[in-house]
Amino acid sequence: MSARHVQFGCGLSAPAGWVNYDASPTLRFERLPLIGRLYTRNGARFPAPVRYGDIVKGLPERPGSVDALYSSHVLEHLSLEDLRRALRNAHALLKPGGIFRSVLPDMEFEARRYLNDPAEDAVSRFMEVTCFGVRSRPRGLGAITASLFGNSRHLWMWDYKALAGELADAGFVEIRRAEFGDADLTAYSEVEDLSRWTNCLGIECRRPR
Repeated sequence: MSARHVQFGCGLSAPAGWVNYDASPTLRFERLPLIGRLYTRNGARFPAPVRYGDIVKGLPERPGSVDALYSSHVLEHLSLEDLRRALRNAHALLKPGGIFRSVLPDMEFEARRYLNDPAEDAVSRFMEVTCFGVRSRPRGLGAITASLFGNSRHLWMWDYKALAGELADAGFVEIRRAEFGDADLTAYSEVEDLSRWTNCLGIECRRPR
């Protein structure tokens, strides 16, 4: 039986060697008959192989069937409560010894950069890069709807020690800080993008064997 590699929150990145899921409302709309074919957001559509799936609710995968799991800039968009559900679901999906790798913004890095920045607008840059700040309130039905149902906001930021603790609580072991391209499993080279790892927090762990 061939190895099963699953990515959640894939966006427009859908390598052929992986089963790719995303929970974007835009994906669901694009898949509607007729009207969905006419809708394009930001000039691009989700690739045809991308499947709708929400890691918080649980992906439509058999428990204990996944060899490798990956997410890129997803976990920071979850509330603390949903993050914990997502990690439990991720753990349940993996085979014994299965690997989970994830990359996301590094709150420790951003905090240190802010504290060492002498510029008057340093705090504004911090608010923007962490997606905590709101430059203007949404006005108009379309903007308000996008604000309510979109998933671009960062809901909970992480540093290594905090996320490692959450992973341990979810049952993961062999937790370590990961760097771009350092996975033993070569399949990860198909989903990892250096630009998404620069100055960010990478982490790798396993379900116990």
